[in-house]
Amino acid sequence: MKISRNWLSKYINLSDIDIDTLSHTLTMAGLEVEDVVSEAKIYDNFVVGYVEEKIKHPNANKLSLCKVFDGKEHKKIVCGAPNVEAGQKIVLAMVGAIVPDGGFEIKAAKIRGEESFGMICSQKELGLSGDHSGIWVLPEDAVPGISLAEFLGKTDDVLEIGITPNRPDALSHIGVARDASALFNRTLCLPQAKSDDRDAKDIHAYASVEILDTENCPRYAAKVVKGVTIGDSPDWMKKSLEAIGLRPINNVVDATNYILHETGQPLHAFDLDMVAGHKIIVKCAETKQEFITLDSKKRELDELCLMICDGEKPVALAGVMGGENSEVTANTKNILIESAYFNPSSVRRTAKKFGLSTDASYRFERGVDFENTLNVAEHAAELIVEIAGGEIVPGAIDVYPNKIERKEVVLRYARVEQVLGYPVTDTEVKNTLQKLGLELISEDEYSLKVRVPGFRPDIEREIDLIEEIARIYGYDNIPTIESMTLPLAPVYDETELIDRIRGFWSGIGFNEIITYPLMKTKIEEEKPKTISLLNAQSSDMVDLRTSLLPGILNTISKNIAVGEKTLRIYEVGKTFVKKNKTIGSFADFDEKEYLGVAITGLASKKEWYSNEKRFDFYHLKGLTEAFLQKISLDNLYNDSYNHTGNNLFDYFLTKTLNSEAIGICGKIKKDILQKYDVDQEVFYLEFDVELLQKTGKKDRKFTELLKFPKVVRDAAFVVEKSVEAAGIEVFIKSLPLVFLKEVRLFDIFEHASLGETKKSLAWTMVFYNEAGTLKDEEVDNEFKTIIAKVIAEFNAELRK
Repeated sequence: MKISRNWLSKYINLSDIDIDTLSHTLTMAGLEVEDVVSEAKIYDNFVVGYVEEKIKHPNANKLSLCKVFDGKEHKKIVCGAPNVEAGQKIVLAMVGAIVPDGGFEIKAAKIRGEESFGMICSQKELGLSGDHSGIWVLPEDAVPGISLAEFLGKTDDVLEIGITPNRPDALSHIGVARDASALFNRTLCLPQAKSDDRDAKDIHAYASVEILDTENCPRYAAKVVKGVTIGDSPDWMKKSLEAIGLRPINNVVDATNYILHETGQPLHAFDLDMVAGHKIIVKCAETKQEFITLDSKKRELDELCLMICDGEKPVALAGVMGGENSEVTANTKNILIESAYFNPSSVRRTAKKFGLSTDASYRFERGVDFENTLNVAEHAAELIVEIAGGEIVPGAIDVYPNKIERKEVVLRYARVEQVLGYPVTDTEVKNTLQKLGLELISEDEYSLKVRVPGFRPDIEREIDLIEEIARIYGYDNIPTIESMTLPLAPVYDETELIDRIRGFWSGIGFNEIITYPLMKTKIEEEKPKTISLLNAQSSDMVDLRTSLLPGILNTISKNIAVGEKTLRIYEVGKTFVKKNKTIGSFADFDEKEYLGVAITGLASKKEWYSNEKRFDFYHLKGLTEAFLQKISLDNLYNDSYNHTGNNLFDYFLTKTLNSEAIGICGKIKKDILQKYDVDQEVFYLEFDVELLQKTGKKDRKFTELLKFPKVVRDAAFVVEKSVEAAGIEVFIKSLPLVFLKEVRLFDIFEHASLGETKKSLAWTMVFYNEAGTLKDEEVDNEFKTIIAKVIAEFNAELRK
């Protein structure tokens, strides 16, 4: 971003601030000055000269010997230009001058035997135009001896500032001036447009505006100027634009460019007579619709491109570039000035699609001031009338259906010193924020509340206000601390559990994988909670993953394709789930860390002493229990087996803690596997790392070995096939029994002799007493209670 010091001085008095101080102060406030170009230095050793005499070079037909007066002395110059003549005022490059076009240094030299102490320059050599047909002959009133910079009025210093993406307000001279006013405690003087006729109805006879896409265009303002005369801009405007590297075009276009770099608000001037129906409609384009932009290139649109249209056709890519069919030409008489606020995402999407990056799109993508939209349009209308004549049509169009609310932030005075480490008085805090344009709403002894202006979308929280105070106070003014004392306190390492998780799975021979968090969602049931990117890098990277499973299945698919069919892999990574239909803030989605583990293929290969064995659900269940036992306590969790209710698994087991599901494992459905070109069974488990973190803090305690014998009893129950074993196990454990310590299912039997709808579930039950040896009647009483209760609860029969 190029900032002209002379231009800056229109809004703030910096006459007593040298350029080095200005550059350093802005840099330390976060506006890094990367380079300073002094126009006067560009033309150092270039002066206005007077050709007193011209004679033919004795040794060259096409060269001339000139006697040139530089204001102090006469110099002998060899010149090859055909148009050089005695009596001319010219530009003389003295010995030591660096020629802008070419960058070579002028030295005293002999040319065809004649000495020459300088060079008479053309406009091309001076970098002022492409004309190199001859030397530049100056007007008669040019004074010999004055510097070329003084003659051209090029006495400006231009600062090249690197603007970070969070500071769109600094993409203008007024934005930088606002920071400078706070840094140097100077008054900021801003241009004020006359707005007395806003409510006049005259403008509605000339133009109308309709917004069909209010999400991508929340506000659209317009002014009309009639009877303009297109021509050159005044010298002061040309010099301002040229100083920051812009080429003047005509007075109307130059005015819109000038205001863009003055205020940061992009504008567009339409030839009103070329706008069909004198109506502007803001809407999305039609698929495969074609449009020719100002650069004369034909663009194919789609339904995501926000367009500015008239009553018949598109006339501009909203926020990016206008079209040829409504541009301002030499014949333009009536102007419609557009000043709008477009959704940054919409502009970014369109600009990226067509590979266009304009001054307008650069600012819209970062966010412009939605409050200043109409003010800038009025300011532009007045400037156009000033330099191009014409008349402003009374009234203004300002379509603003859903007003954007400004943020309000509370700042605690004590918090400033707590964060920065040095005191800042309450008065300094308040004055600094007000200098930066924040509106004071209320204050008390301990805090203040401010309303954030529309040009500062980066300020959202208290810490952002504290950063602003630190910027203006000066980072280099922060005192150096010689020593720091920290209290000794236990520190919990949040990565410790993840290290243990990786250590367990890698230790038993699993391979860790890392997959992209971006992918294309293939599972239909996952799409409602999927967060999609507005500007994806490719069609395969459009969605943030809601689970680690898709990345793991992609990895399995690629391995199977090259012949690796047995895999034991795991991944620890983030997942992202949408909570609301639209994403407006971080509160609208959940970001969580998960562990995903998959096994597929052969558990053991065929050997001379055994057949091959494939992985099954029980391998995964055993791994799950071993894992939980390793990272916490094996008796904390409950199991819940299911065959329905999940769109990923044929059957699955849910691990719960205090009725909260912390993980799930099961067999992936065949139709899910087919979406990823996997043609073999895959068993998968996934755990919420945050919930594991809570259970992982449980301490292990030593339990003394049992001193008295255990009593083991077995019982088999015949029940309906619909009865789940897990339900019986939970029921038995819930009975108020004193000596029952373990319940374990050891057999499931189905046979026609039991009945077509029946099955047998056999259980081993372990009884013991830590305080003494059990008696037979004590065990019998509890064992019989279990049998009776199970028979009654599940309509079961005791199998003989």
